Amino acid sequence: MKKVTILLTLLLAFSFGFSQQAFKSGEKLVYSASYNMSGLMTELAQVSMEVNRINTSKSSLLHLKCKASTYSKWDNFFRIRDLYETYWNAKTFRPLLHKRSIDEGGHTKQVKYVYNRPETVKSTVVRKHMTTNKNLSIGLETFDVISTFYQIRNMDIANASPGVKKTFSILFDEEEKPVTVTYIGKETIRVAGFGKKECHKLYVPVEGGKFSGYIWLTADANKIPVQFKFKIPIGSGQLRLKSAQGLAN
Repeated sequence: MKKVTILLTLLLAFSFGFSQQAFKSGEKLVYSASYNMSGLMTELAQVSMEVNRINTSKSSLLHLKCKASTYSKWDNFFRIRDLYETYWNAKTFRPLLHKRSIDEGGHTKQVKYVYNRPETVKSTVVRKHMTTNKNLSIGLETFDVISTFYQIRNMDIANASPGVKKTFSILFDEEEKPVTVTYIGKETIRVAGFGKKECHKLYVPVEGGKFSGYIWLTADANKIPVQFKFKIPIGSGQLRLKSAQGLAN
């Protein structure tokens, strides 16, 4: 039932060079999250993703935020209240601060990464009454999960060829996790409230194939993630776009 956490780990960057900005401050995407229960895909939760600009005396930042919550009627079954946040330099596309707060079935944890570029991160993890501080060494192209999600939308995949593979690194639970992303090609799918949309389809296996998923991005300048489908050892699930506001293009 760790569907939301696993889905978030699937959001990785495609390195084909930058295209025009695919999102802007004020954008909000809302998804329904479903899980396969006894052969039926059952809607259990809502996931929202927001972008807001913050101007400081030194720089302009984008506050990237993802919230996931089970509907109240499912809380007694498996309660989820997750919040992921990243503060991103709007000019360099590099994260400065990442925060993650999870409450999943009674399991709670708070994570904070402070980036000291080019290759170190100060990590603080709080589990119940225990706090752990570490200085982590990371690669130049290693990012947190929210940073990589928005990186993928800014990548130019308009002319990508089916079968192209690229391996990336994501910092999750204080470890760099390599993931190979495969571009499948274009596919037209029906999206509630939007009709039929031509999309780029990506395949993402994680942790040796134990977890895998597909991501569909609209084949336009916004590259909106309209659908996610995933499989894990204990089942399968999906996220589908419900609404989109404040689009850049």
